[in-house]
Parts: sequence; structure tokens; C-alpha cells
Amino acid sequence: MSISASPALSDEVATYVANRIGFIELERPKALNALSTGMICAMHAALDQWREDPDVLAVVVRSQHPRAFCAGGDIRFLYESAQRGERDVRDTFFSEEYRLNHAIFTYPKPYIALTNGVVMGGGVGISQGAHRTGGLRVVTNSTKMAMPETRIGLFPDVGASWFLSRTPGALGRYLAVTGETIGAADALYAGLADVYIDDAALPALVDTLRGELFERGADVVACIEREAGAHQVVPDPEASPLAAARPLIDRHFALPDVARILASLEQETDGDAAEWAEQTVGVLRERSPLSMAVSLEVVTRAEGSMADVLRTDLDLTRTCFERGDVIEGIRARIIDKDNAPRWRFARIEDVSAADTARMFESPWQASEHPLRDLHG
Repeated sequence: MSISASPALSDEVATYVANRIGFIELERPKALNALSTGMICAMHAALDQWREDPDVLAVVVRSQHPRAFCAGGDIRFLYESAQRGERDVRDTFFSEEYRLNHAIFTYPKPYIALTNGVVMGGGVGISQGAHRTGGLRVVTNSTKMAMPETRIGLFPDVGASWFLSRTPGALGRYLAVTGETIGAADALYAGLADVYIDDAALPALVDTLRGELFERGADVVACIEREAGAHQVVPDPEASPLAAARPLIDRHFALPDVARILASLEQETDGDAAEWAEQTVGVLRERSPLSMAVSLEVVTRAEGSMADVLRTDLDLTRTCFERGDVIEGIRARIIDKDNAPRWRFARIEDVSAADTARMFESPWQASEHPLRDLHG
């Protein structure tokens, strides 16, 4: 088996080819593999290098660290750049991240994400696109998947709304607004994962990928599906917590705005349903009202191309930092950890449709948008 390394752009990512498979390994365990600009650029450079290379049949992205696949973008870095007034640094980070998300989504070879442990925010962005490449989103018994952005005053970015909008019923709207964490069975039920394998079997799977003879990218995918077939997720996806809550989620979260969703939840009086509704109301009352409104709208608007979704995401990162809640949310949850954010709107009932619409105004003309060249 030959191994060839790609030029290193970041010591936090290892990229190399082994057995005609391009491996991307995230190596920033102390930060739960949170993505830095250097990591993003290293990943994109490797994908570009392997795109037309006939000796690379497929790509596998993974973490060797049990706690996390990838916990998202480097939130502390973004906060500090905002404190220094470095808007261009922030625009560059998000532009590069979204270009990587788009490159994965449109990749011409199977892209396979082995998503153990924490898979949140940017980690969702570098894994969900696998589904569009003929590749796989592999979940494990330790997978904790979420887009928890409303908790810090942001929204489900990295193109996640494209996938959330295509989940069954109102699941995507629920996950976007609440930011709730789901496990492997939930992810499979929602169509946000493809196959399951036990954490303990991942090293043997990688050994198999490095040793078996492959002629096509589809053979790599078939090998993983075969290995995953020996593992059974518990509970069954149809009996997952998300599946059990689905009738209530559909009843309440299909409503057109968050204020009406909250009012509907508060009127739920039927036993177990009332208990679930009360817990959900508690979650929503902790989130940024403006972010919840924006997040619901992001999923509502995500019916077009991924390129359009990512352009909207970039517009929103600018407005969320400049006139939204994200700086205060990061301060309260990550920096000071007082968990007492002072949101711009005290209650969701105070956020008007016009307030939400203003957040979607792009600071760029279409011909000057940093992501104007993305298609598909």
C-alpha cells in the first residue's frame, strides 16, 4: 500500500492518499477539531488536488479523537476578531468555509464522512454534503449532531438549511430553531445520516479501507456499507426520540413563525405532550429571539441551490455580527460563561417580520458578492 502526503497547509489537518483513497484527518483535539481558517484551506487544497487525480477514487474525512468529529467553527476566534473590528478577517473565514462546503457538496467523487462524537455547526457543514457525492454520512453510537446556533445568537449556516429543509415534516424547522442535539438513530430517521457503525469498529474499518482492492469509488462506498451492515443502531430509527416526537413537532413547528409556534406549544394540555411542549418552550425562551426568527426563515428559504443558500449564509453572518445577537451570545455562553445573554429583543413576540427581513439584506451587489462564482 502506497501512502503519499499532500503539502501541509495546517498542522491541524493531515491529508494523504493511501490505497487510492484521499484521507483528511482533523487534528485539533483540544478544541474538539473546531475549524480554523488554516484547516479549512488545507481541506479545500487537498480536495482540489484529488479532484482530477485518477489515482484517488474517493475521499474519507475523519477524526481519530473519540470526543469529536468537529465541533464547528472557531467561535472564540470570530468573537476576538469582532472585538478588534476585523470585519475582513471574519468575512474571509466564512467565505473560505462556505467555499469548502460547496466544494464538498459538488465533489465529483464519493466523499465519506465518519462522524463520531460531537458533530456540530461547521462539522455538519463538512459532512452533510457527502450525501450528494455518492458518498456516505456515517454515524456512530457516540454521535452528537446539532446546529446549536440559536443558543449563541447565530443561525444554522454552512449550508445546513439546505439539508434541514429537506427533512421529513417539520423536523428541519424544529432542529434549526431549537438547536437540539440528536443521536445516531435520530439522524438516520431524519435523513441526516446514511449508515451506522459502532465506534469500536472504526479502526478496523479504516484498516480495511487501506488494504482492500478497489477499482472504483463506488467500491469504497460498498465496502463501508458492507462493514456497517454488521452493526445495528439502538434504538431503531423509527423508535428514536425524534420519531416519537414527530407528531408534536409537525403539529407545532409547521406554523409560519416562532411566535405562533410558542403560543401553540403553550396551549398543549395533553399529558405527555404537554410535558414535551413545556420542555420545548423552556428551550425556546433561552434562545435568541431574533436568531430563532432568522433560523426559521433560513430553512423556509432554502429550497433553491446550495450556492444560493451559501450566499445567503454569508449575508447573514455579516448582519448577525453587526446588528444581531451573536457577539453577545458568544460572550455569555463561551467567553464569560455567565449564561445571561442580553438579547436585542427580550421576547420572540417582539420580533416583527420586518426585523427578520432586514437581517437578510445583502451588503454586496450580486456582481460583487464574494461567492458570486458558486453554482449548483
